[in-house]
Amino acid sequence: MLRSDWKNAKPNEVREAVRSGNWKGVTHGMARGHIHSNMAIVQKIHAFDFLRFCLLNPKPCPLIEVLDAGNPNPRFCAKDADVRTDLSSYRIFSQGKLVEEVPSLQKHWKNDHVTFLMGCSLSFDQAMLEAGIPLRHLENENGRIGVYQSNIPCTSAGIFSGNMIVSMRPTKRKLLMQTIAVTSKYPIAHGAPIHIGNPQDIGIHDLANIHSGGYNRVQDDEIPVFWACGVTPQSIAMSSGIDMITHTTGHMFMTDLTLKSAQILS
Repeated sequence: MLRSDWKNAKPNEVREAVRSGNWKGVTHGMARGHIHSNMAIVQKIHAFDFLRFCLLNPKPCPLIEVLDAGNPNPRFCAKDADVRTDLSSYRIFSQGKLVEEVPSLQKHWKNDHVTFLMGCSLSFDQAMLEAGIPLRHLENENGRIGVYQSNIPCTSAGIFSGNMIVSMRPTKRKLLMQTIAVTSKYPIAHGAPIHIGNPQDIGIHDLANIHSGGYNRVQDDEIPVFWACGVTPQSIAMSSGIDMITHTTGHMFMTDLTLKSAQILS
């Protein structure tokens, strides 16, 4: 099946396909209208400081749920899920270095692991489409959103510090105000843009030089619009020199929460 075949799937159907190994690819555009989640897992000894980090930096790290130490099963956002198996790719960081990407955490899970689930801007794609805002990363099967390292500092908490990762959507100039209005309704999914216009103002000197994802050229009638991104914890892990497990960029955890419920949660 193609990724586009899953656009109307239920989140539990996507999770089951991932868990069974029937889907191994990126997940944006799947189960549209539901909240996609970024993920970060830290040792219990660091969990309080990372919770503080998320609360101090709600734009890149909007919390959906924090699991108890050693518990891989969300109680609230996806009750039948298991964070060890229900993402199609995971990244393992050891002392700040990315050492491995794996399809499952079964062999890596520890009883002191604390999981943080955080909203993702890919969640409000459906709301943008319904508002008539085209999205380049959904136009073909190989489309990806562009993700970049910025010079925007996050507020430090304990050992956690570093700069924000951002995502960029080329946006029609005539649709800019509408884009801001639509996305600002969903702070649980990063909300309104963090920056609009010249990328160099936030330390990005070449849009073709992506951190991850895919390059989307800004056309003459468009302007680059940047959102805080849930890949930020991966950058924080590297700058802080800490052990962490995260989702691989674009391989999201699908929650059962809808966009409607997200407005209430926010």
